[in-house]
Amino acid sequence: MKVTVKEVTTRKELKAFVHFPNELYKDNPYYVPQIESMDRDTLTPSKNHAFEVCEGKYWLAYDENGHIVGRVAGIINRRYNEKTGEKICRFGWIDFIDNQEVSRALMDAVEHYAHEKGMTLMSGPMGFLEFDAAGVLVEGFDKLPTAYGKYNAPYYEGHLVALGYTKDTDYVEYLIKVPEVIPDRYARMAELVSIKNGLHQAPLIHHSDIEPYLDGVFRCMNAAYSKLHGYSELSQGQLEDLKKQFLGNVSVDYVSIVLDEDEQVVGFGVGLPSLSKAMQKAKGSLFPFGFIHILKALKQNDTLDLLLIAIDDKYKNKGVNAMIFDKFAQGITKNGIKYIESTRELEDNTSVQNLWRYLEHDLTKRARTYIKHI
Repeated sequence: MKVTVKEVTTRKELKAFVHFPNELYKDNPYYVPQIESMDRDTLTPSKNHAFEVCEGKYWLAYDENGHIVGRVAGIINRRYNEKTGEKICRFGWIDFIDNQEVSRALMDAVEHYAHEKGMTLMSGPMGFLEFDAAGVLVEGFDKLPTAYGKYNAPYYEGHLVALGYTKDTDYVEYLIKVPEVIPDRYARMAELVSIKNGLHQAPLIHHSDIEPYLDGVFRCMNAAYSKLHGYSELSQGQLEDLKKQFLGNVSVDYVSIVLDEDEQVVGFGVGLPSLSKAMQKAKGSLFPFGFIHILKALKQNDTLDLLLIAIDDKYKNKGVNAMIFDKFAQGITKNGIKYIESTRELEDNTSVQNLWRYLEHDLTKRARTYIKHI
């Protein structure tokens, strides 16, 4: 196959870049289409504050008939590179047909870009930030991903390995079955932790009650995630972007904000009813009816996705995660949630995984990031 790779430079090409995987996987029952308008915003410098600390280029691969057969993004997170002292070029938004010439041409384009920028290491798939989907799915091809995960066909890993990429790190996802009665040990542990450490839950009754704590939440998150793989401290603009996301969809039933005696945030957790099936119905678009499916899923659902949990270093390994889960448990019981899905978390994140040891749970999906010295 004759493959031509072209940099994305126009709005029309960006629309095609975003749409490609929705076309590639349109008949796959396990694929969850991303909302294309939101993906375009993420990739547009004027609409994404990540570009305050990042830069990037995107490419499309075409066959001899002019049909799109693949896509990839090259990203340099300057803040993360400064933090680690490494010269890393990330690759992300990678999708392609099962043809090694296509995947090679795409990765050659990113590696050439990396060389031009003086980078010496390729890493990915990753996005601009830790909150963008990371990794190639290597286990769980017969499972529906969360809306914040990403599906890909089984052949992706083989293509990357053939191009000289090796494992960097794995992310795992768990499916937890909620029992008819949640063990009271969680409530007892939460009470003990609260008394022993002088901690309490923020009084969240209405949606508007969340906003006064958001600055503290993000300070806690920046501190707690600072040592995580791929994480760079969020700028003020990026925090404002996340605030909009927080306030847009979350329910107080699935938000826990833990405060110390001085009313400072020392831990938090956020969950969201699963949007995967709703996004499949939306088929990549909020309009004319996609937003209706999503609103219904937010109100009526039997599955909860766990999005974020962060705990201040001072209180790590002191049981604060039990306080967070106990708050979730109240919403889970109230709303009839039957299943909990953890979104992608580092495979060695035992502090979160220990939450499920008293509940029926299974590791259902695994995604992998890769590295290559260039």
